[in-house]
Amino acid sequence: MNPTAPRRRFVRLLGATGLLATSAAWLQGCGSDGDGQEVVFAHGVASGDPLADRVILWTRATPRLDAPVELVWQVADDAGFARPVRSGTVRATPEADFTAKVDVTGLAPGRTYFYRFGFGTLFSSVGRTRTLPAAGVSGVRLAVFSCANFPAGYFNVYADAARQDDIDCALHLGDYLYEYAKDGYASAQSAALGRVSVPANELVTLSDYRRRYAQYRSDPDLQAVHAAMPMIAVWDDHEVANNAWRDGAENHDPASEGPYAARRAAALQAYHEWLPIRLPDPARNDRIYRSFDFGDLVSLHMLDTRLIARDRQIDLMAYVNGSDFDAARFATDLADPARQLLGAEQTAWLRQAIGASRARWQMLGQQVLMARMPVPSPLLLQTVTVSEYARMLLKARLAPQTLTAQEQAVLAAPSVPYNMDAWDGYPNAREAVLAMATEFDRELVVLTGDTHNAWASNLQDASGRQVGVEFAGPSVTSPGFEDIFPDEDPALFASALEQLIGPLVYADTSRRGYLVVTATRDEVRADWRYVSTITSRQYTTTVGKSLRTLPGAGNRRVVPVA
Repeated sequence: MNPTAPRRRFVRLLGATGLLATSAAWLQGCGSDGDGQEVVFAHGVASGDPLADRVILWTRATPRLDAPVELVWQVADDAGFARPVRSGTVRATPEADFTAKVDVTGLAPGRTYFYRFGFGTLFSSVGRTRTLPAAGVSGVRLAVFSCANFPAGYFNVYADAARQDDIDCALHLGDYLYEYAKDGYASAQSAALGRVSVPANELVTLSDYRRRYAQYRSDPDLQAVHAAMPMIAVWDDHEVANNAWRDGAENHDPASEGPYAARRAAALQAYHEWLPIRLPDPARNDRIYRSFDFGDLVSLHMLDTRLIARDRQIDLMAYVNGSDFDAARFATDLADPARQLLGAEQTAWLRQAIGASRARWQMLGQQVLMARMPVPSPLLLQTVTVSEYARMLLKARLAPQTLTAQEQAVLAAPSVPYNMDAWDGYPNAREAVLAMATEFDRELVVLTGDTHNAWASNLQDASGRQVGVEFAGPSVTSPGFEDIFPDEDPALFASALEQLIGPLVYADTSRRGYLVVTATRDEVRADWRYVSTITSRQYTTTVGKSLRTLPGAGNRRVVPVA
């Protein structure tokens, strides 16, 4: 049996039913139980956290009455449900915002299934999911997403991914939604696009977060990608608040917004209600680190670098006095061995998981850039632009005697990490993870989102030893460096970064898209797919770059596709 055949038929079915074009095309009314309760399925369906024998199924029932509703669920081998496999009932209750999740067991490994929910005579849209292979897998293909800001533009990236017929699973690496008020970050065109954030205020309460999830999940393109493939997700900061850490966040004000712990609890509850995620420990809804095995080809370890253990980020500006940068004090504080990102418990879990795995590739799905990203401090302090710095470097190579004293001082300034919110701000935590790959002689591939820009980097430990690679995807809609540096030519800007940052092999700092990662026994390939626009429903998609890594101690670096 060709495993892609049912997927191709399903993609055609999505197009034929209009799910890729409108959120309400499938909705022909509402279901009724005959006792006055009526239900509509306004937020689609989703599946997630697939294993070899099970998968989470999700929907939300929108009832007329504020009372629990009993839904039926069905799983079949075909989209027409002529060959049923599993079925049952599940309650959607006010306590869970009328969301419903089912952990369907007893499935066959490496199989495509179709599912739906029903109430009375009405059925939801049909979703397609797939279990993980148990053995004999020759290839795995993943679609990697992050940073989807609803008011910034249309989710064309999700729509394009939903149309692909060869994706086994989606990874969402965080910032599934944003918490800002309606006139907040990247919202300048929201009214014109019909994408003004709801509620209007910044998200603080459980009701706030639930309403924002409901708005996101009303989007037809987000519904389409959920219906087309299972998703494995982790949160980043914006599921709670910007630049969150263990005990707070950059844009949380306790004086006006109450205790951070209450806001965090509300955000986590809403996340688990609306995402098709399986908790490793039902008693701890903040623990989402977990592993997925795609046969003996890929072990995917999903991490939490954000909420459970992260120490507060170092403020780079605290080391600046006028035009001087206190590099010695900064280096001392940065190297503090007590600084945590993963925490002792998660670090021990990851070491055990990597050590026990016999898969060809060890992949980490996580939020923030792991690769070293040192940049000259004058760039971060914005005393010079990237273009100006590049011209100084060229001048230093070709005619060093013509450098002014000021230019010499700029070039002599120390390099500092690009982003203190990333692993660069927690170097000991990074060394601990890289040491695991070295100790167990594993093929390490790190997948990352967060920055809104595309990156490919070599992962090197503190001694300069090559350990693995990192592929970072662009955002779904959130703006990249083109918004921060509007006067810079994006192509020249990215090229300058590639020259300035040693481990960096590839950068794209101005386009929205997603990452397609294909693993075989011989390589892991990364293809960056970009959409031409997010401000129109009419767009084209291109592959902007393709890179790969090869196994073996003499490889483990980013190389061109042959």
